[in-house]
Amino acid sequence: MSSVLYITKETLEQMKEELLRMRTVDRPAAARAIAEAREKGDLKENAEYDAAKEAQGILEAKIKKLESDIASVRILDTENVDTSKVSILTKVTILNLATKKKITYTIVSEKEADLKQGKISVTSPIGQGLLGKVVGDVTEVTVPAGVLKFQIEEITV
Repeated sequence: MSSVLYITKETLEQMKEELLRMRTVDRPAAARAIAEAREKGDLKENAEYDAAKEAQGILEAKIKKLESDIASVRILDTENVDTSKVSILTKVTILNLATKKKITYTIVSEKEADLKQGKISVTSPIGQGLLGKVVGDVTEVTVPAGVLKFQIEEITV
């Protein structure tokens, strides 16, 4: 059973494009690879055929997973986001109390997370530690490197 996947409209469009590519380009290419390998002789000792069949199986699993993800999507709109507390799609500025460094993160779904762009997953340790907090709150977040203390400085969209 799949859980709800909260994403933006743009990410849904990217997922649909990827699914379309897999169905219209990758799937026929996999079928051609199997056909070409089949023409090369005995299937019992044909490693190329086995590899093509395995690649097709992996592709079909990816298609099924993407279809399942798309079916469980809920679209998030920044206009409806409550900025009184940290939630998904909010941009939160935090102060690391140990280093006195300010960092701004946007809390997003796992599918949209990209640390280089300052987007952290709602399911990451920092994302979970910030959820529900309000400006002025101090939170302790357990990360693989230890425990970090953050103070919430600002919450915007």
